[in-house]
Amino acid sequence: MAAPEVRMSTLERNGEIMPPVMSAQDAEMARAAQRCIMAALDHSRAASIMLTDDEGNQPVIQVPPQALKVIAQVLGAMSERRPIVVMPSKQEVSTVEAANFLNVSRPFVIKEIEQGRLPYRMVGTHRRIAFNDLMQYAEKMRACQQSALDRMAENAHELGLDY
Repeated sequence: MAAPEVRMSTLERNGEIMPPVMSAQDAEMARAAQRCIMAALDHSRAASIMLTDDEGNQPVIQVPPQALKVIAQVLGAMSERRPIVVMPSKQEVSTVEAANFLNVSRPFVIKEIEQGRLPYRMVGTHRRIAFNDLMQYAEKMRACQQSALDRMAENAHELGLDY
């Protein structure tokens, strides 16, 4: 059985980008927890974890290994202080949410939809974009940006403008 795909992105609340709130100690704790979970998954078919509460109780919690992998991915992102959102892959977003996710304007998203570069569906009079489609578009956009930067660096090198 394949591990569920977890996509991490910028956390948004009421249209405002929220940075992760973690101290250095919290980040190190998340990093250590991620390492422990991944080590347990690598050496066994671990399906449970043990927690300790403030009174020293240690309940054992049964968790599917796939869920532990997701938890480890989230802990890894947290330890790097990257903002995250865990979202079902079949989630749909509005054009405003898509624009915020891509860090572009809503009119740009509409233009990309109308040009056929970003798939969507209509719900009444509103456009909805599947999150998976949005992620694929974002990856293509990043690849195009990287290609353009590589060409610029190559041109600079050919002109003797190396830094």
